[in-house]
Amino acid sequence: MSSPPSTVNHGESARAVYRFAVLTCCATVLLLMAGALVTSNDAADSVPDWPLAYGKLIPPLIGGIRFEYAHRIIAGAVAVSTLILAVWLTFQSVRPLAKRLGWTALVLVLVQAALGALRVKEVYPVLSATLHATLAQIFFMTLVGLSLYLSPWWAKKLPRLEDARSPSLRTLATLTTLVILAQLILGAAFRHGAFGIDPHLVGAAVVTAMVVWTGAAAKRRFRANRDLRRSTIFLHAFFGLQILLGFAAWYAVRVLATESEQPTLPYVSLTVAHVLGGALTLAASVIFTLVSFRLIPGSFAEAPRAPSTERVGALR
Repeated sequence: MSSPPSTVNHGESARAVYRFAVLTCCATVLLLMAGALVTSNDAADSVPDWPLAYGKLIPPLIGGIRFEYAHRIIAGAVAVSTLILAVWLTFQSVRPLAKRLGWTALVLVLVQAALGALRVKEVYPVLSATLHATLAQIFFMTLVGLSLYLSPWWAKKLPRLEDARSPSLRTLATLTTLVILAQLILGAAFRHGAFGIDPHLVGAAVVTAMVVWTGAAAKRRFRANRDLRRSTIFLHAFFGLQILLGFAAWYAVRVLATESEQPTLPYVSLTVAHVLGGALTLAASVIFTLVSFRLIPGSFAEAPRAPSTERVGALR
């Protein structure tokens, strides 16, 4: 028996808004790369005004202006996409939390634009640049979480897992995500000249310990669960890659940056790749955390228990 047209249309609309959220996430990855290119190419001061560039909509695309202007164009596209997503969710039959996350993302991207303007006008440049980079990661986290929350996987009936150990996997996963975010903040502060590299290196050691601890706990406690196993693999894979990129970026900063007065292609490529690797590691940790909250009872988004322990009801 075929489903009623209204049910089919609702399902298609839900998939469409989920795909658009994922598309906005992908655009944000490009935005993070564009921002990293501005910093690595020393192009942050190449355009002295905002929102125009040298008083024009399209300035001469020469030197560092190319990187700064491309960053602004991609940022504008992401802001428009986020606005569309927030409005779409407002009129979509989705859980209230999804609507709130959509508007939260829009507020974050607008504040992000304001911080970018402060950096261009050189208002506390180190602080505004560091806050700009930090908020970019928080915005990305919000979009990643929203995309997973809108996904067909989140709405499925999933088995409940019991975790009586302390600290719980949900606690470990949350701490790991917060530690990774803190490490990205330290990295941004280092890149913008707030302090030296030592705090970032200490942060790398803490992140390593947390990722290993959390992954080991997930494997010991829930080895048979496919979703947690796959989330652990993604987290460890991206983190392992990030460690390698960290060594490469350290070489770029310590060696390549001293060999030439201008940023070279190897230097730019390695440092930008390290920034991107950090963002992807953060995204993997956010997904791991939300998967653990979805599967283990007691999560903030859990629905009331159904009579059967095998059944997971629709989440609010």
